[in-house]
Order: sequence, then structure tokens, then C-alpha cells
Amino acid sequence: MKNSFKELKYDELVSKRIELKKKYFDVRFQAVVGHLENPLEKRNLRRQIARLETLIQQHEAAGQAR
Repeated sequence: MKNSFKELKYDELVSKRIELKKKYFDVRFQAVVGHLENPLEKRNLRRQIARLETLIQQHEAAGQAR
């Protein structure tokens, strides 16, 4: 999963980021309520979002956005 984002195009990266942010919000909510089965999932999602942000910034800096 760590390197699977590198092959994605800009639009796919943006949509994946939106999807992971929604999932992260749900996981955060579950953690507050107390029904989170895997507490490491929160950290993993945060790191995946950061990886996507980095790749999106690289695409935008290279002028490949859209």
C-alpha cells in the first residue's frame, strides 16, 4: 500500500485523498465513541493522506495537474 499511489494520475490522487479523508473522519469519530477496533488504523490513514498530499504537490509543481 505504501508505494501503490505512485502510479496514479492526478485526478485519481485527488479522489483517493477525498476518500481517505472521509474514512479518517469516520475512524476519528469511532475512536472518540470508543468503538475503534484497531487504533493503529488512525495513524496509517494519516500517513497515507500525507503521502497523497506529497504526490499531489509534486504533480502541481511539475505542471501536470489536469
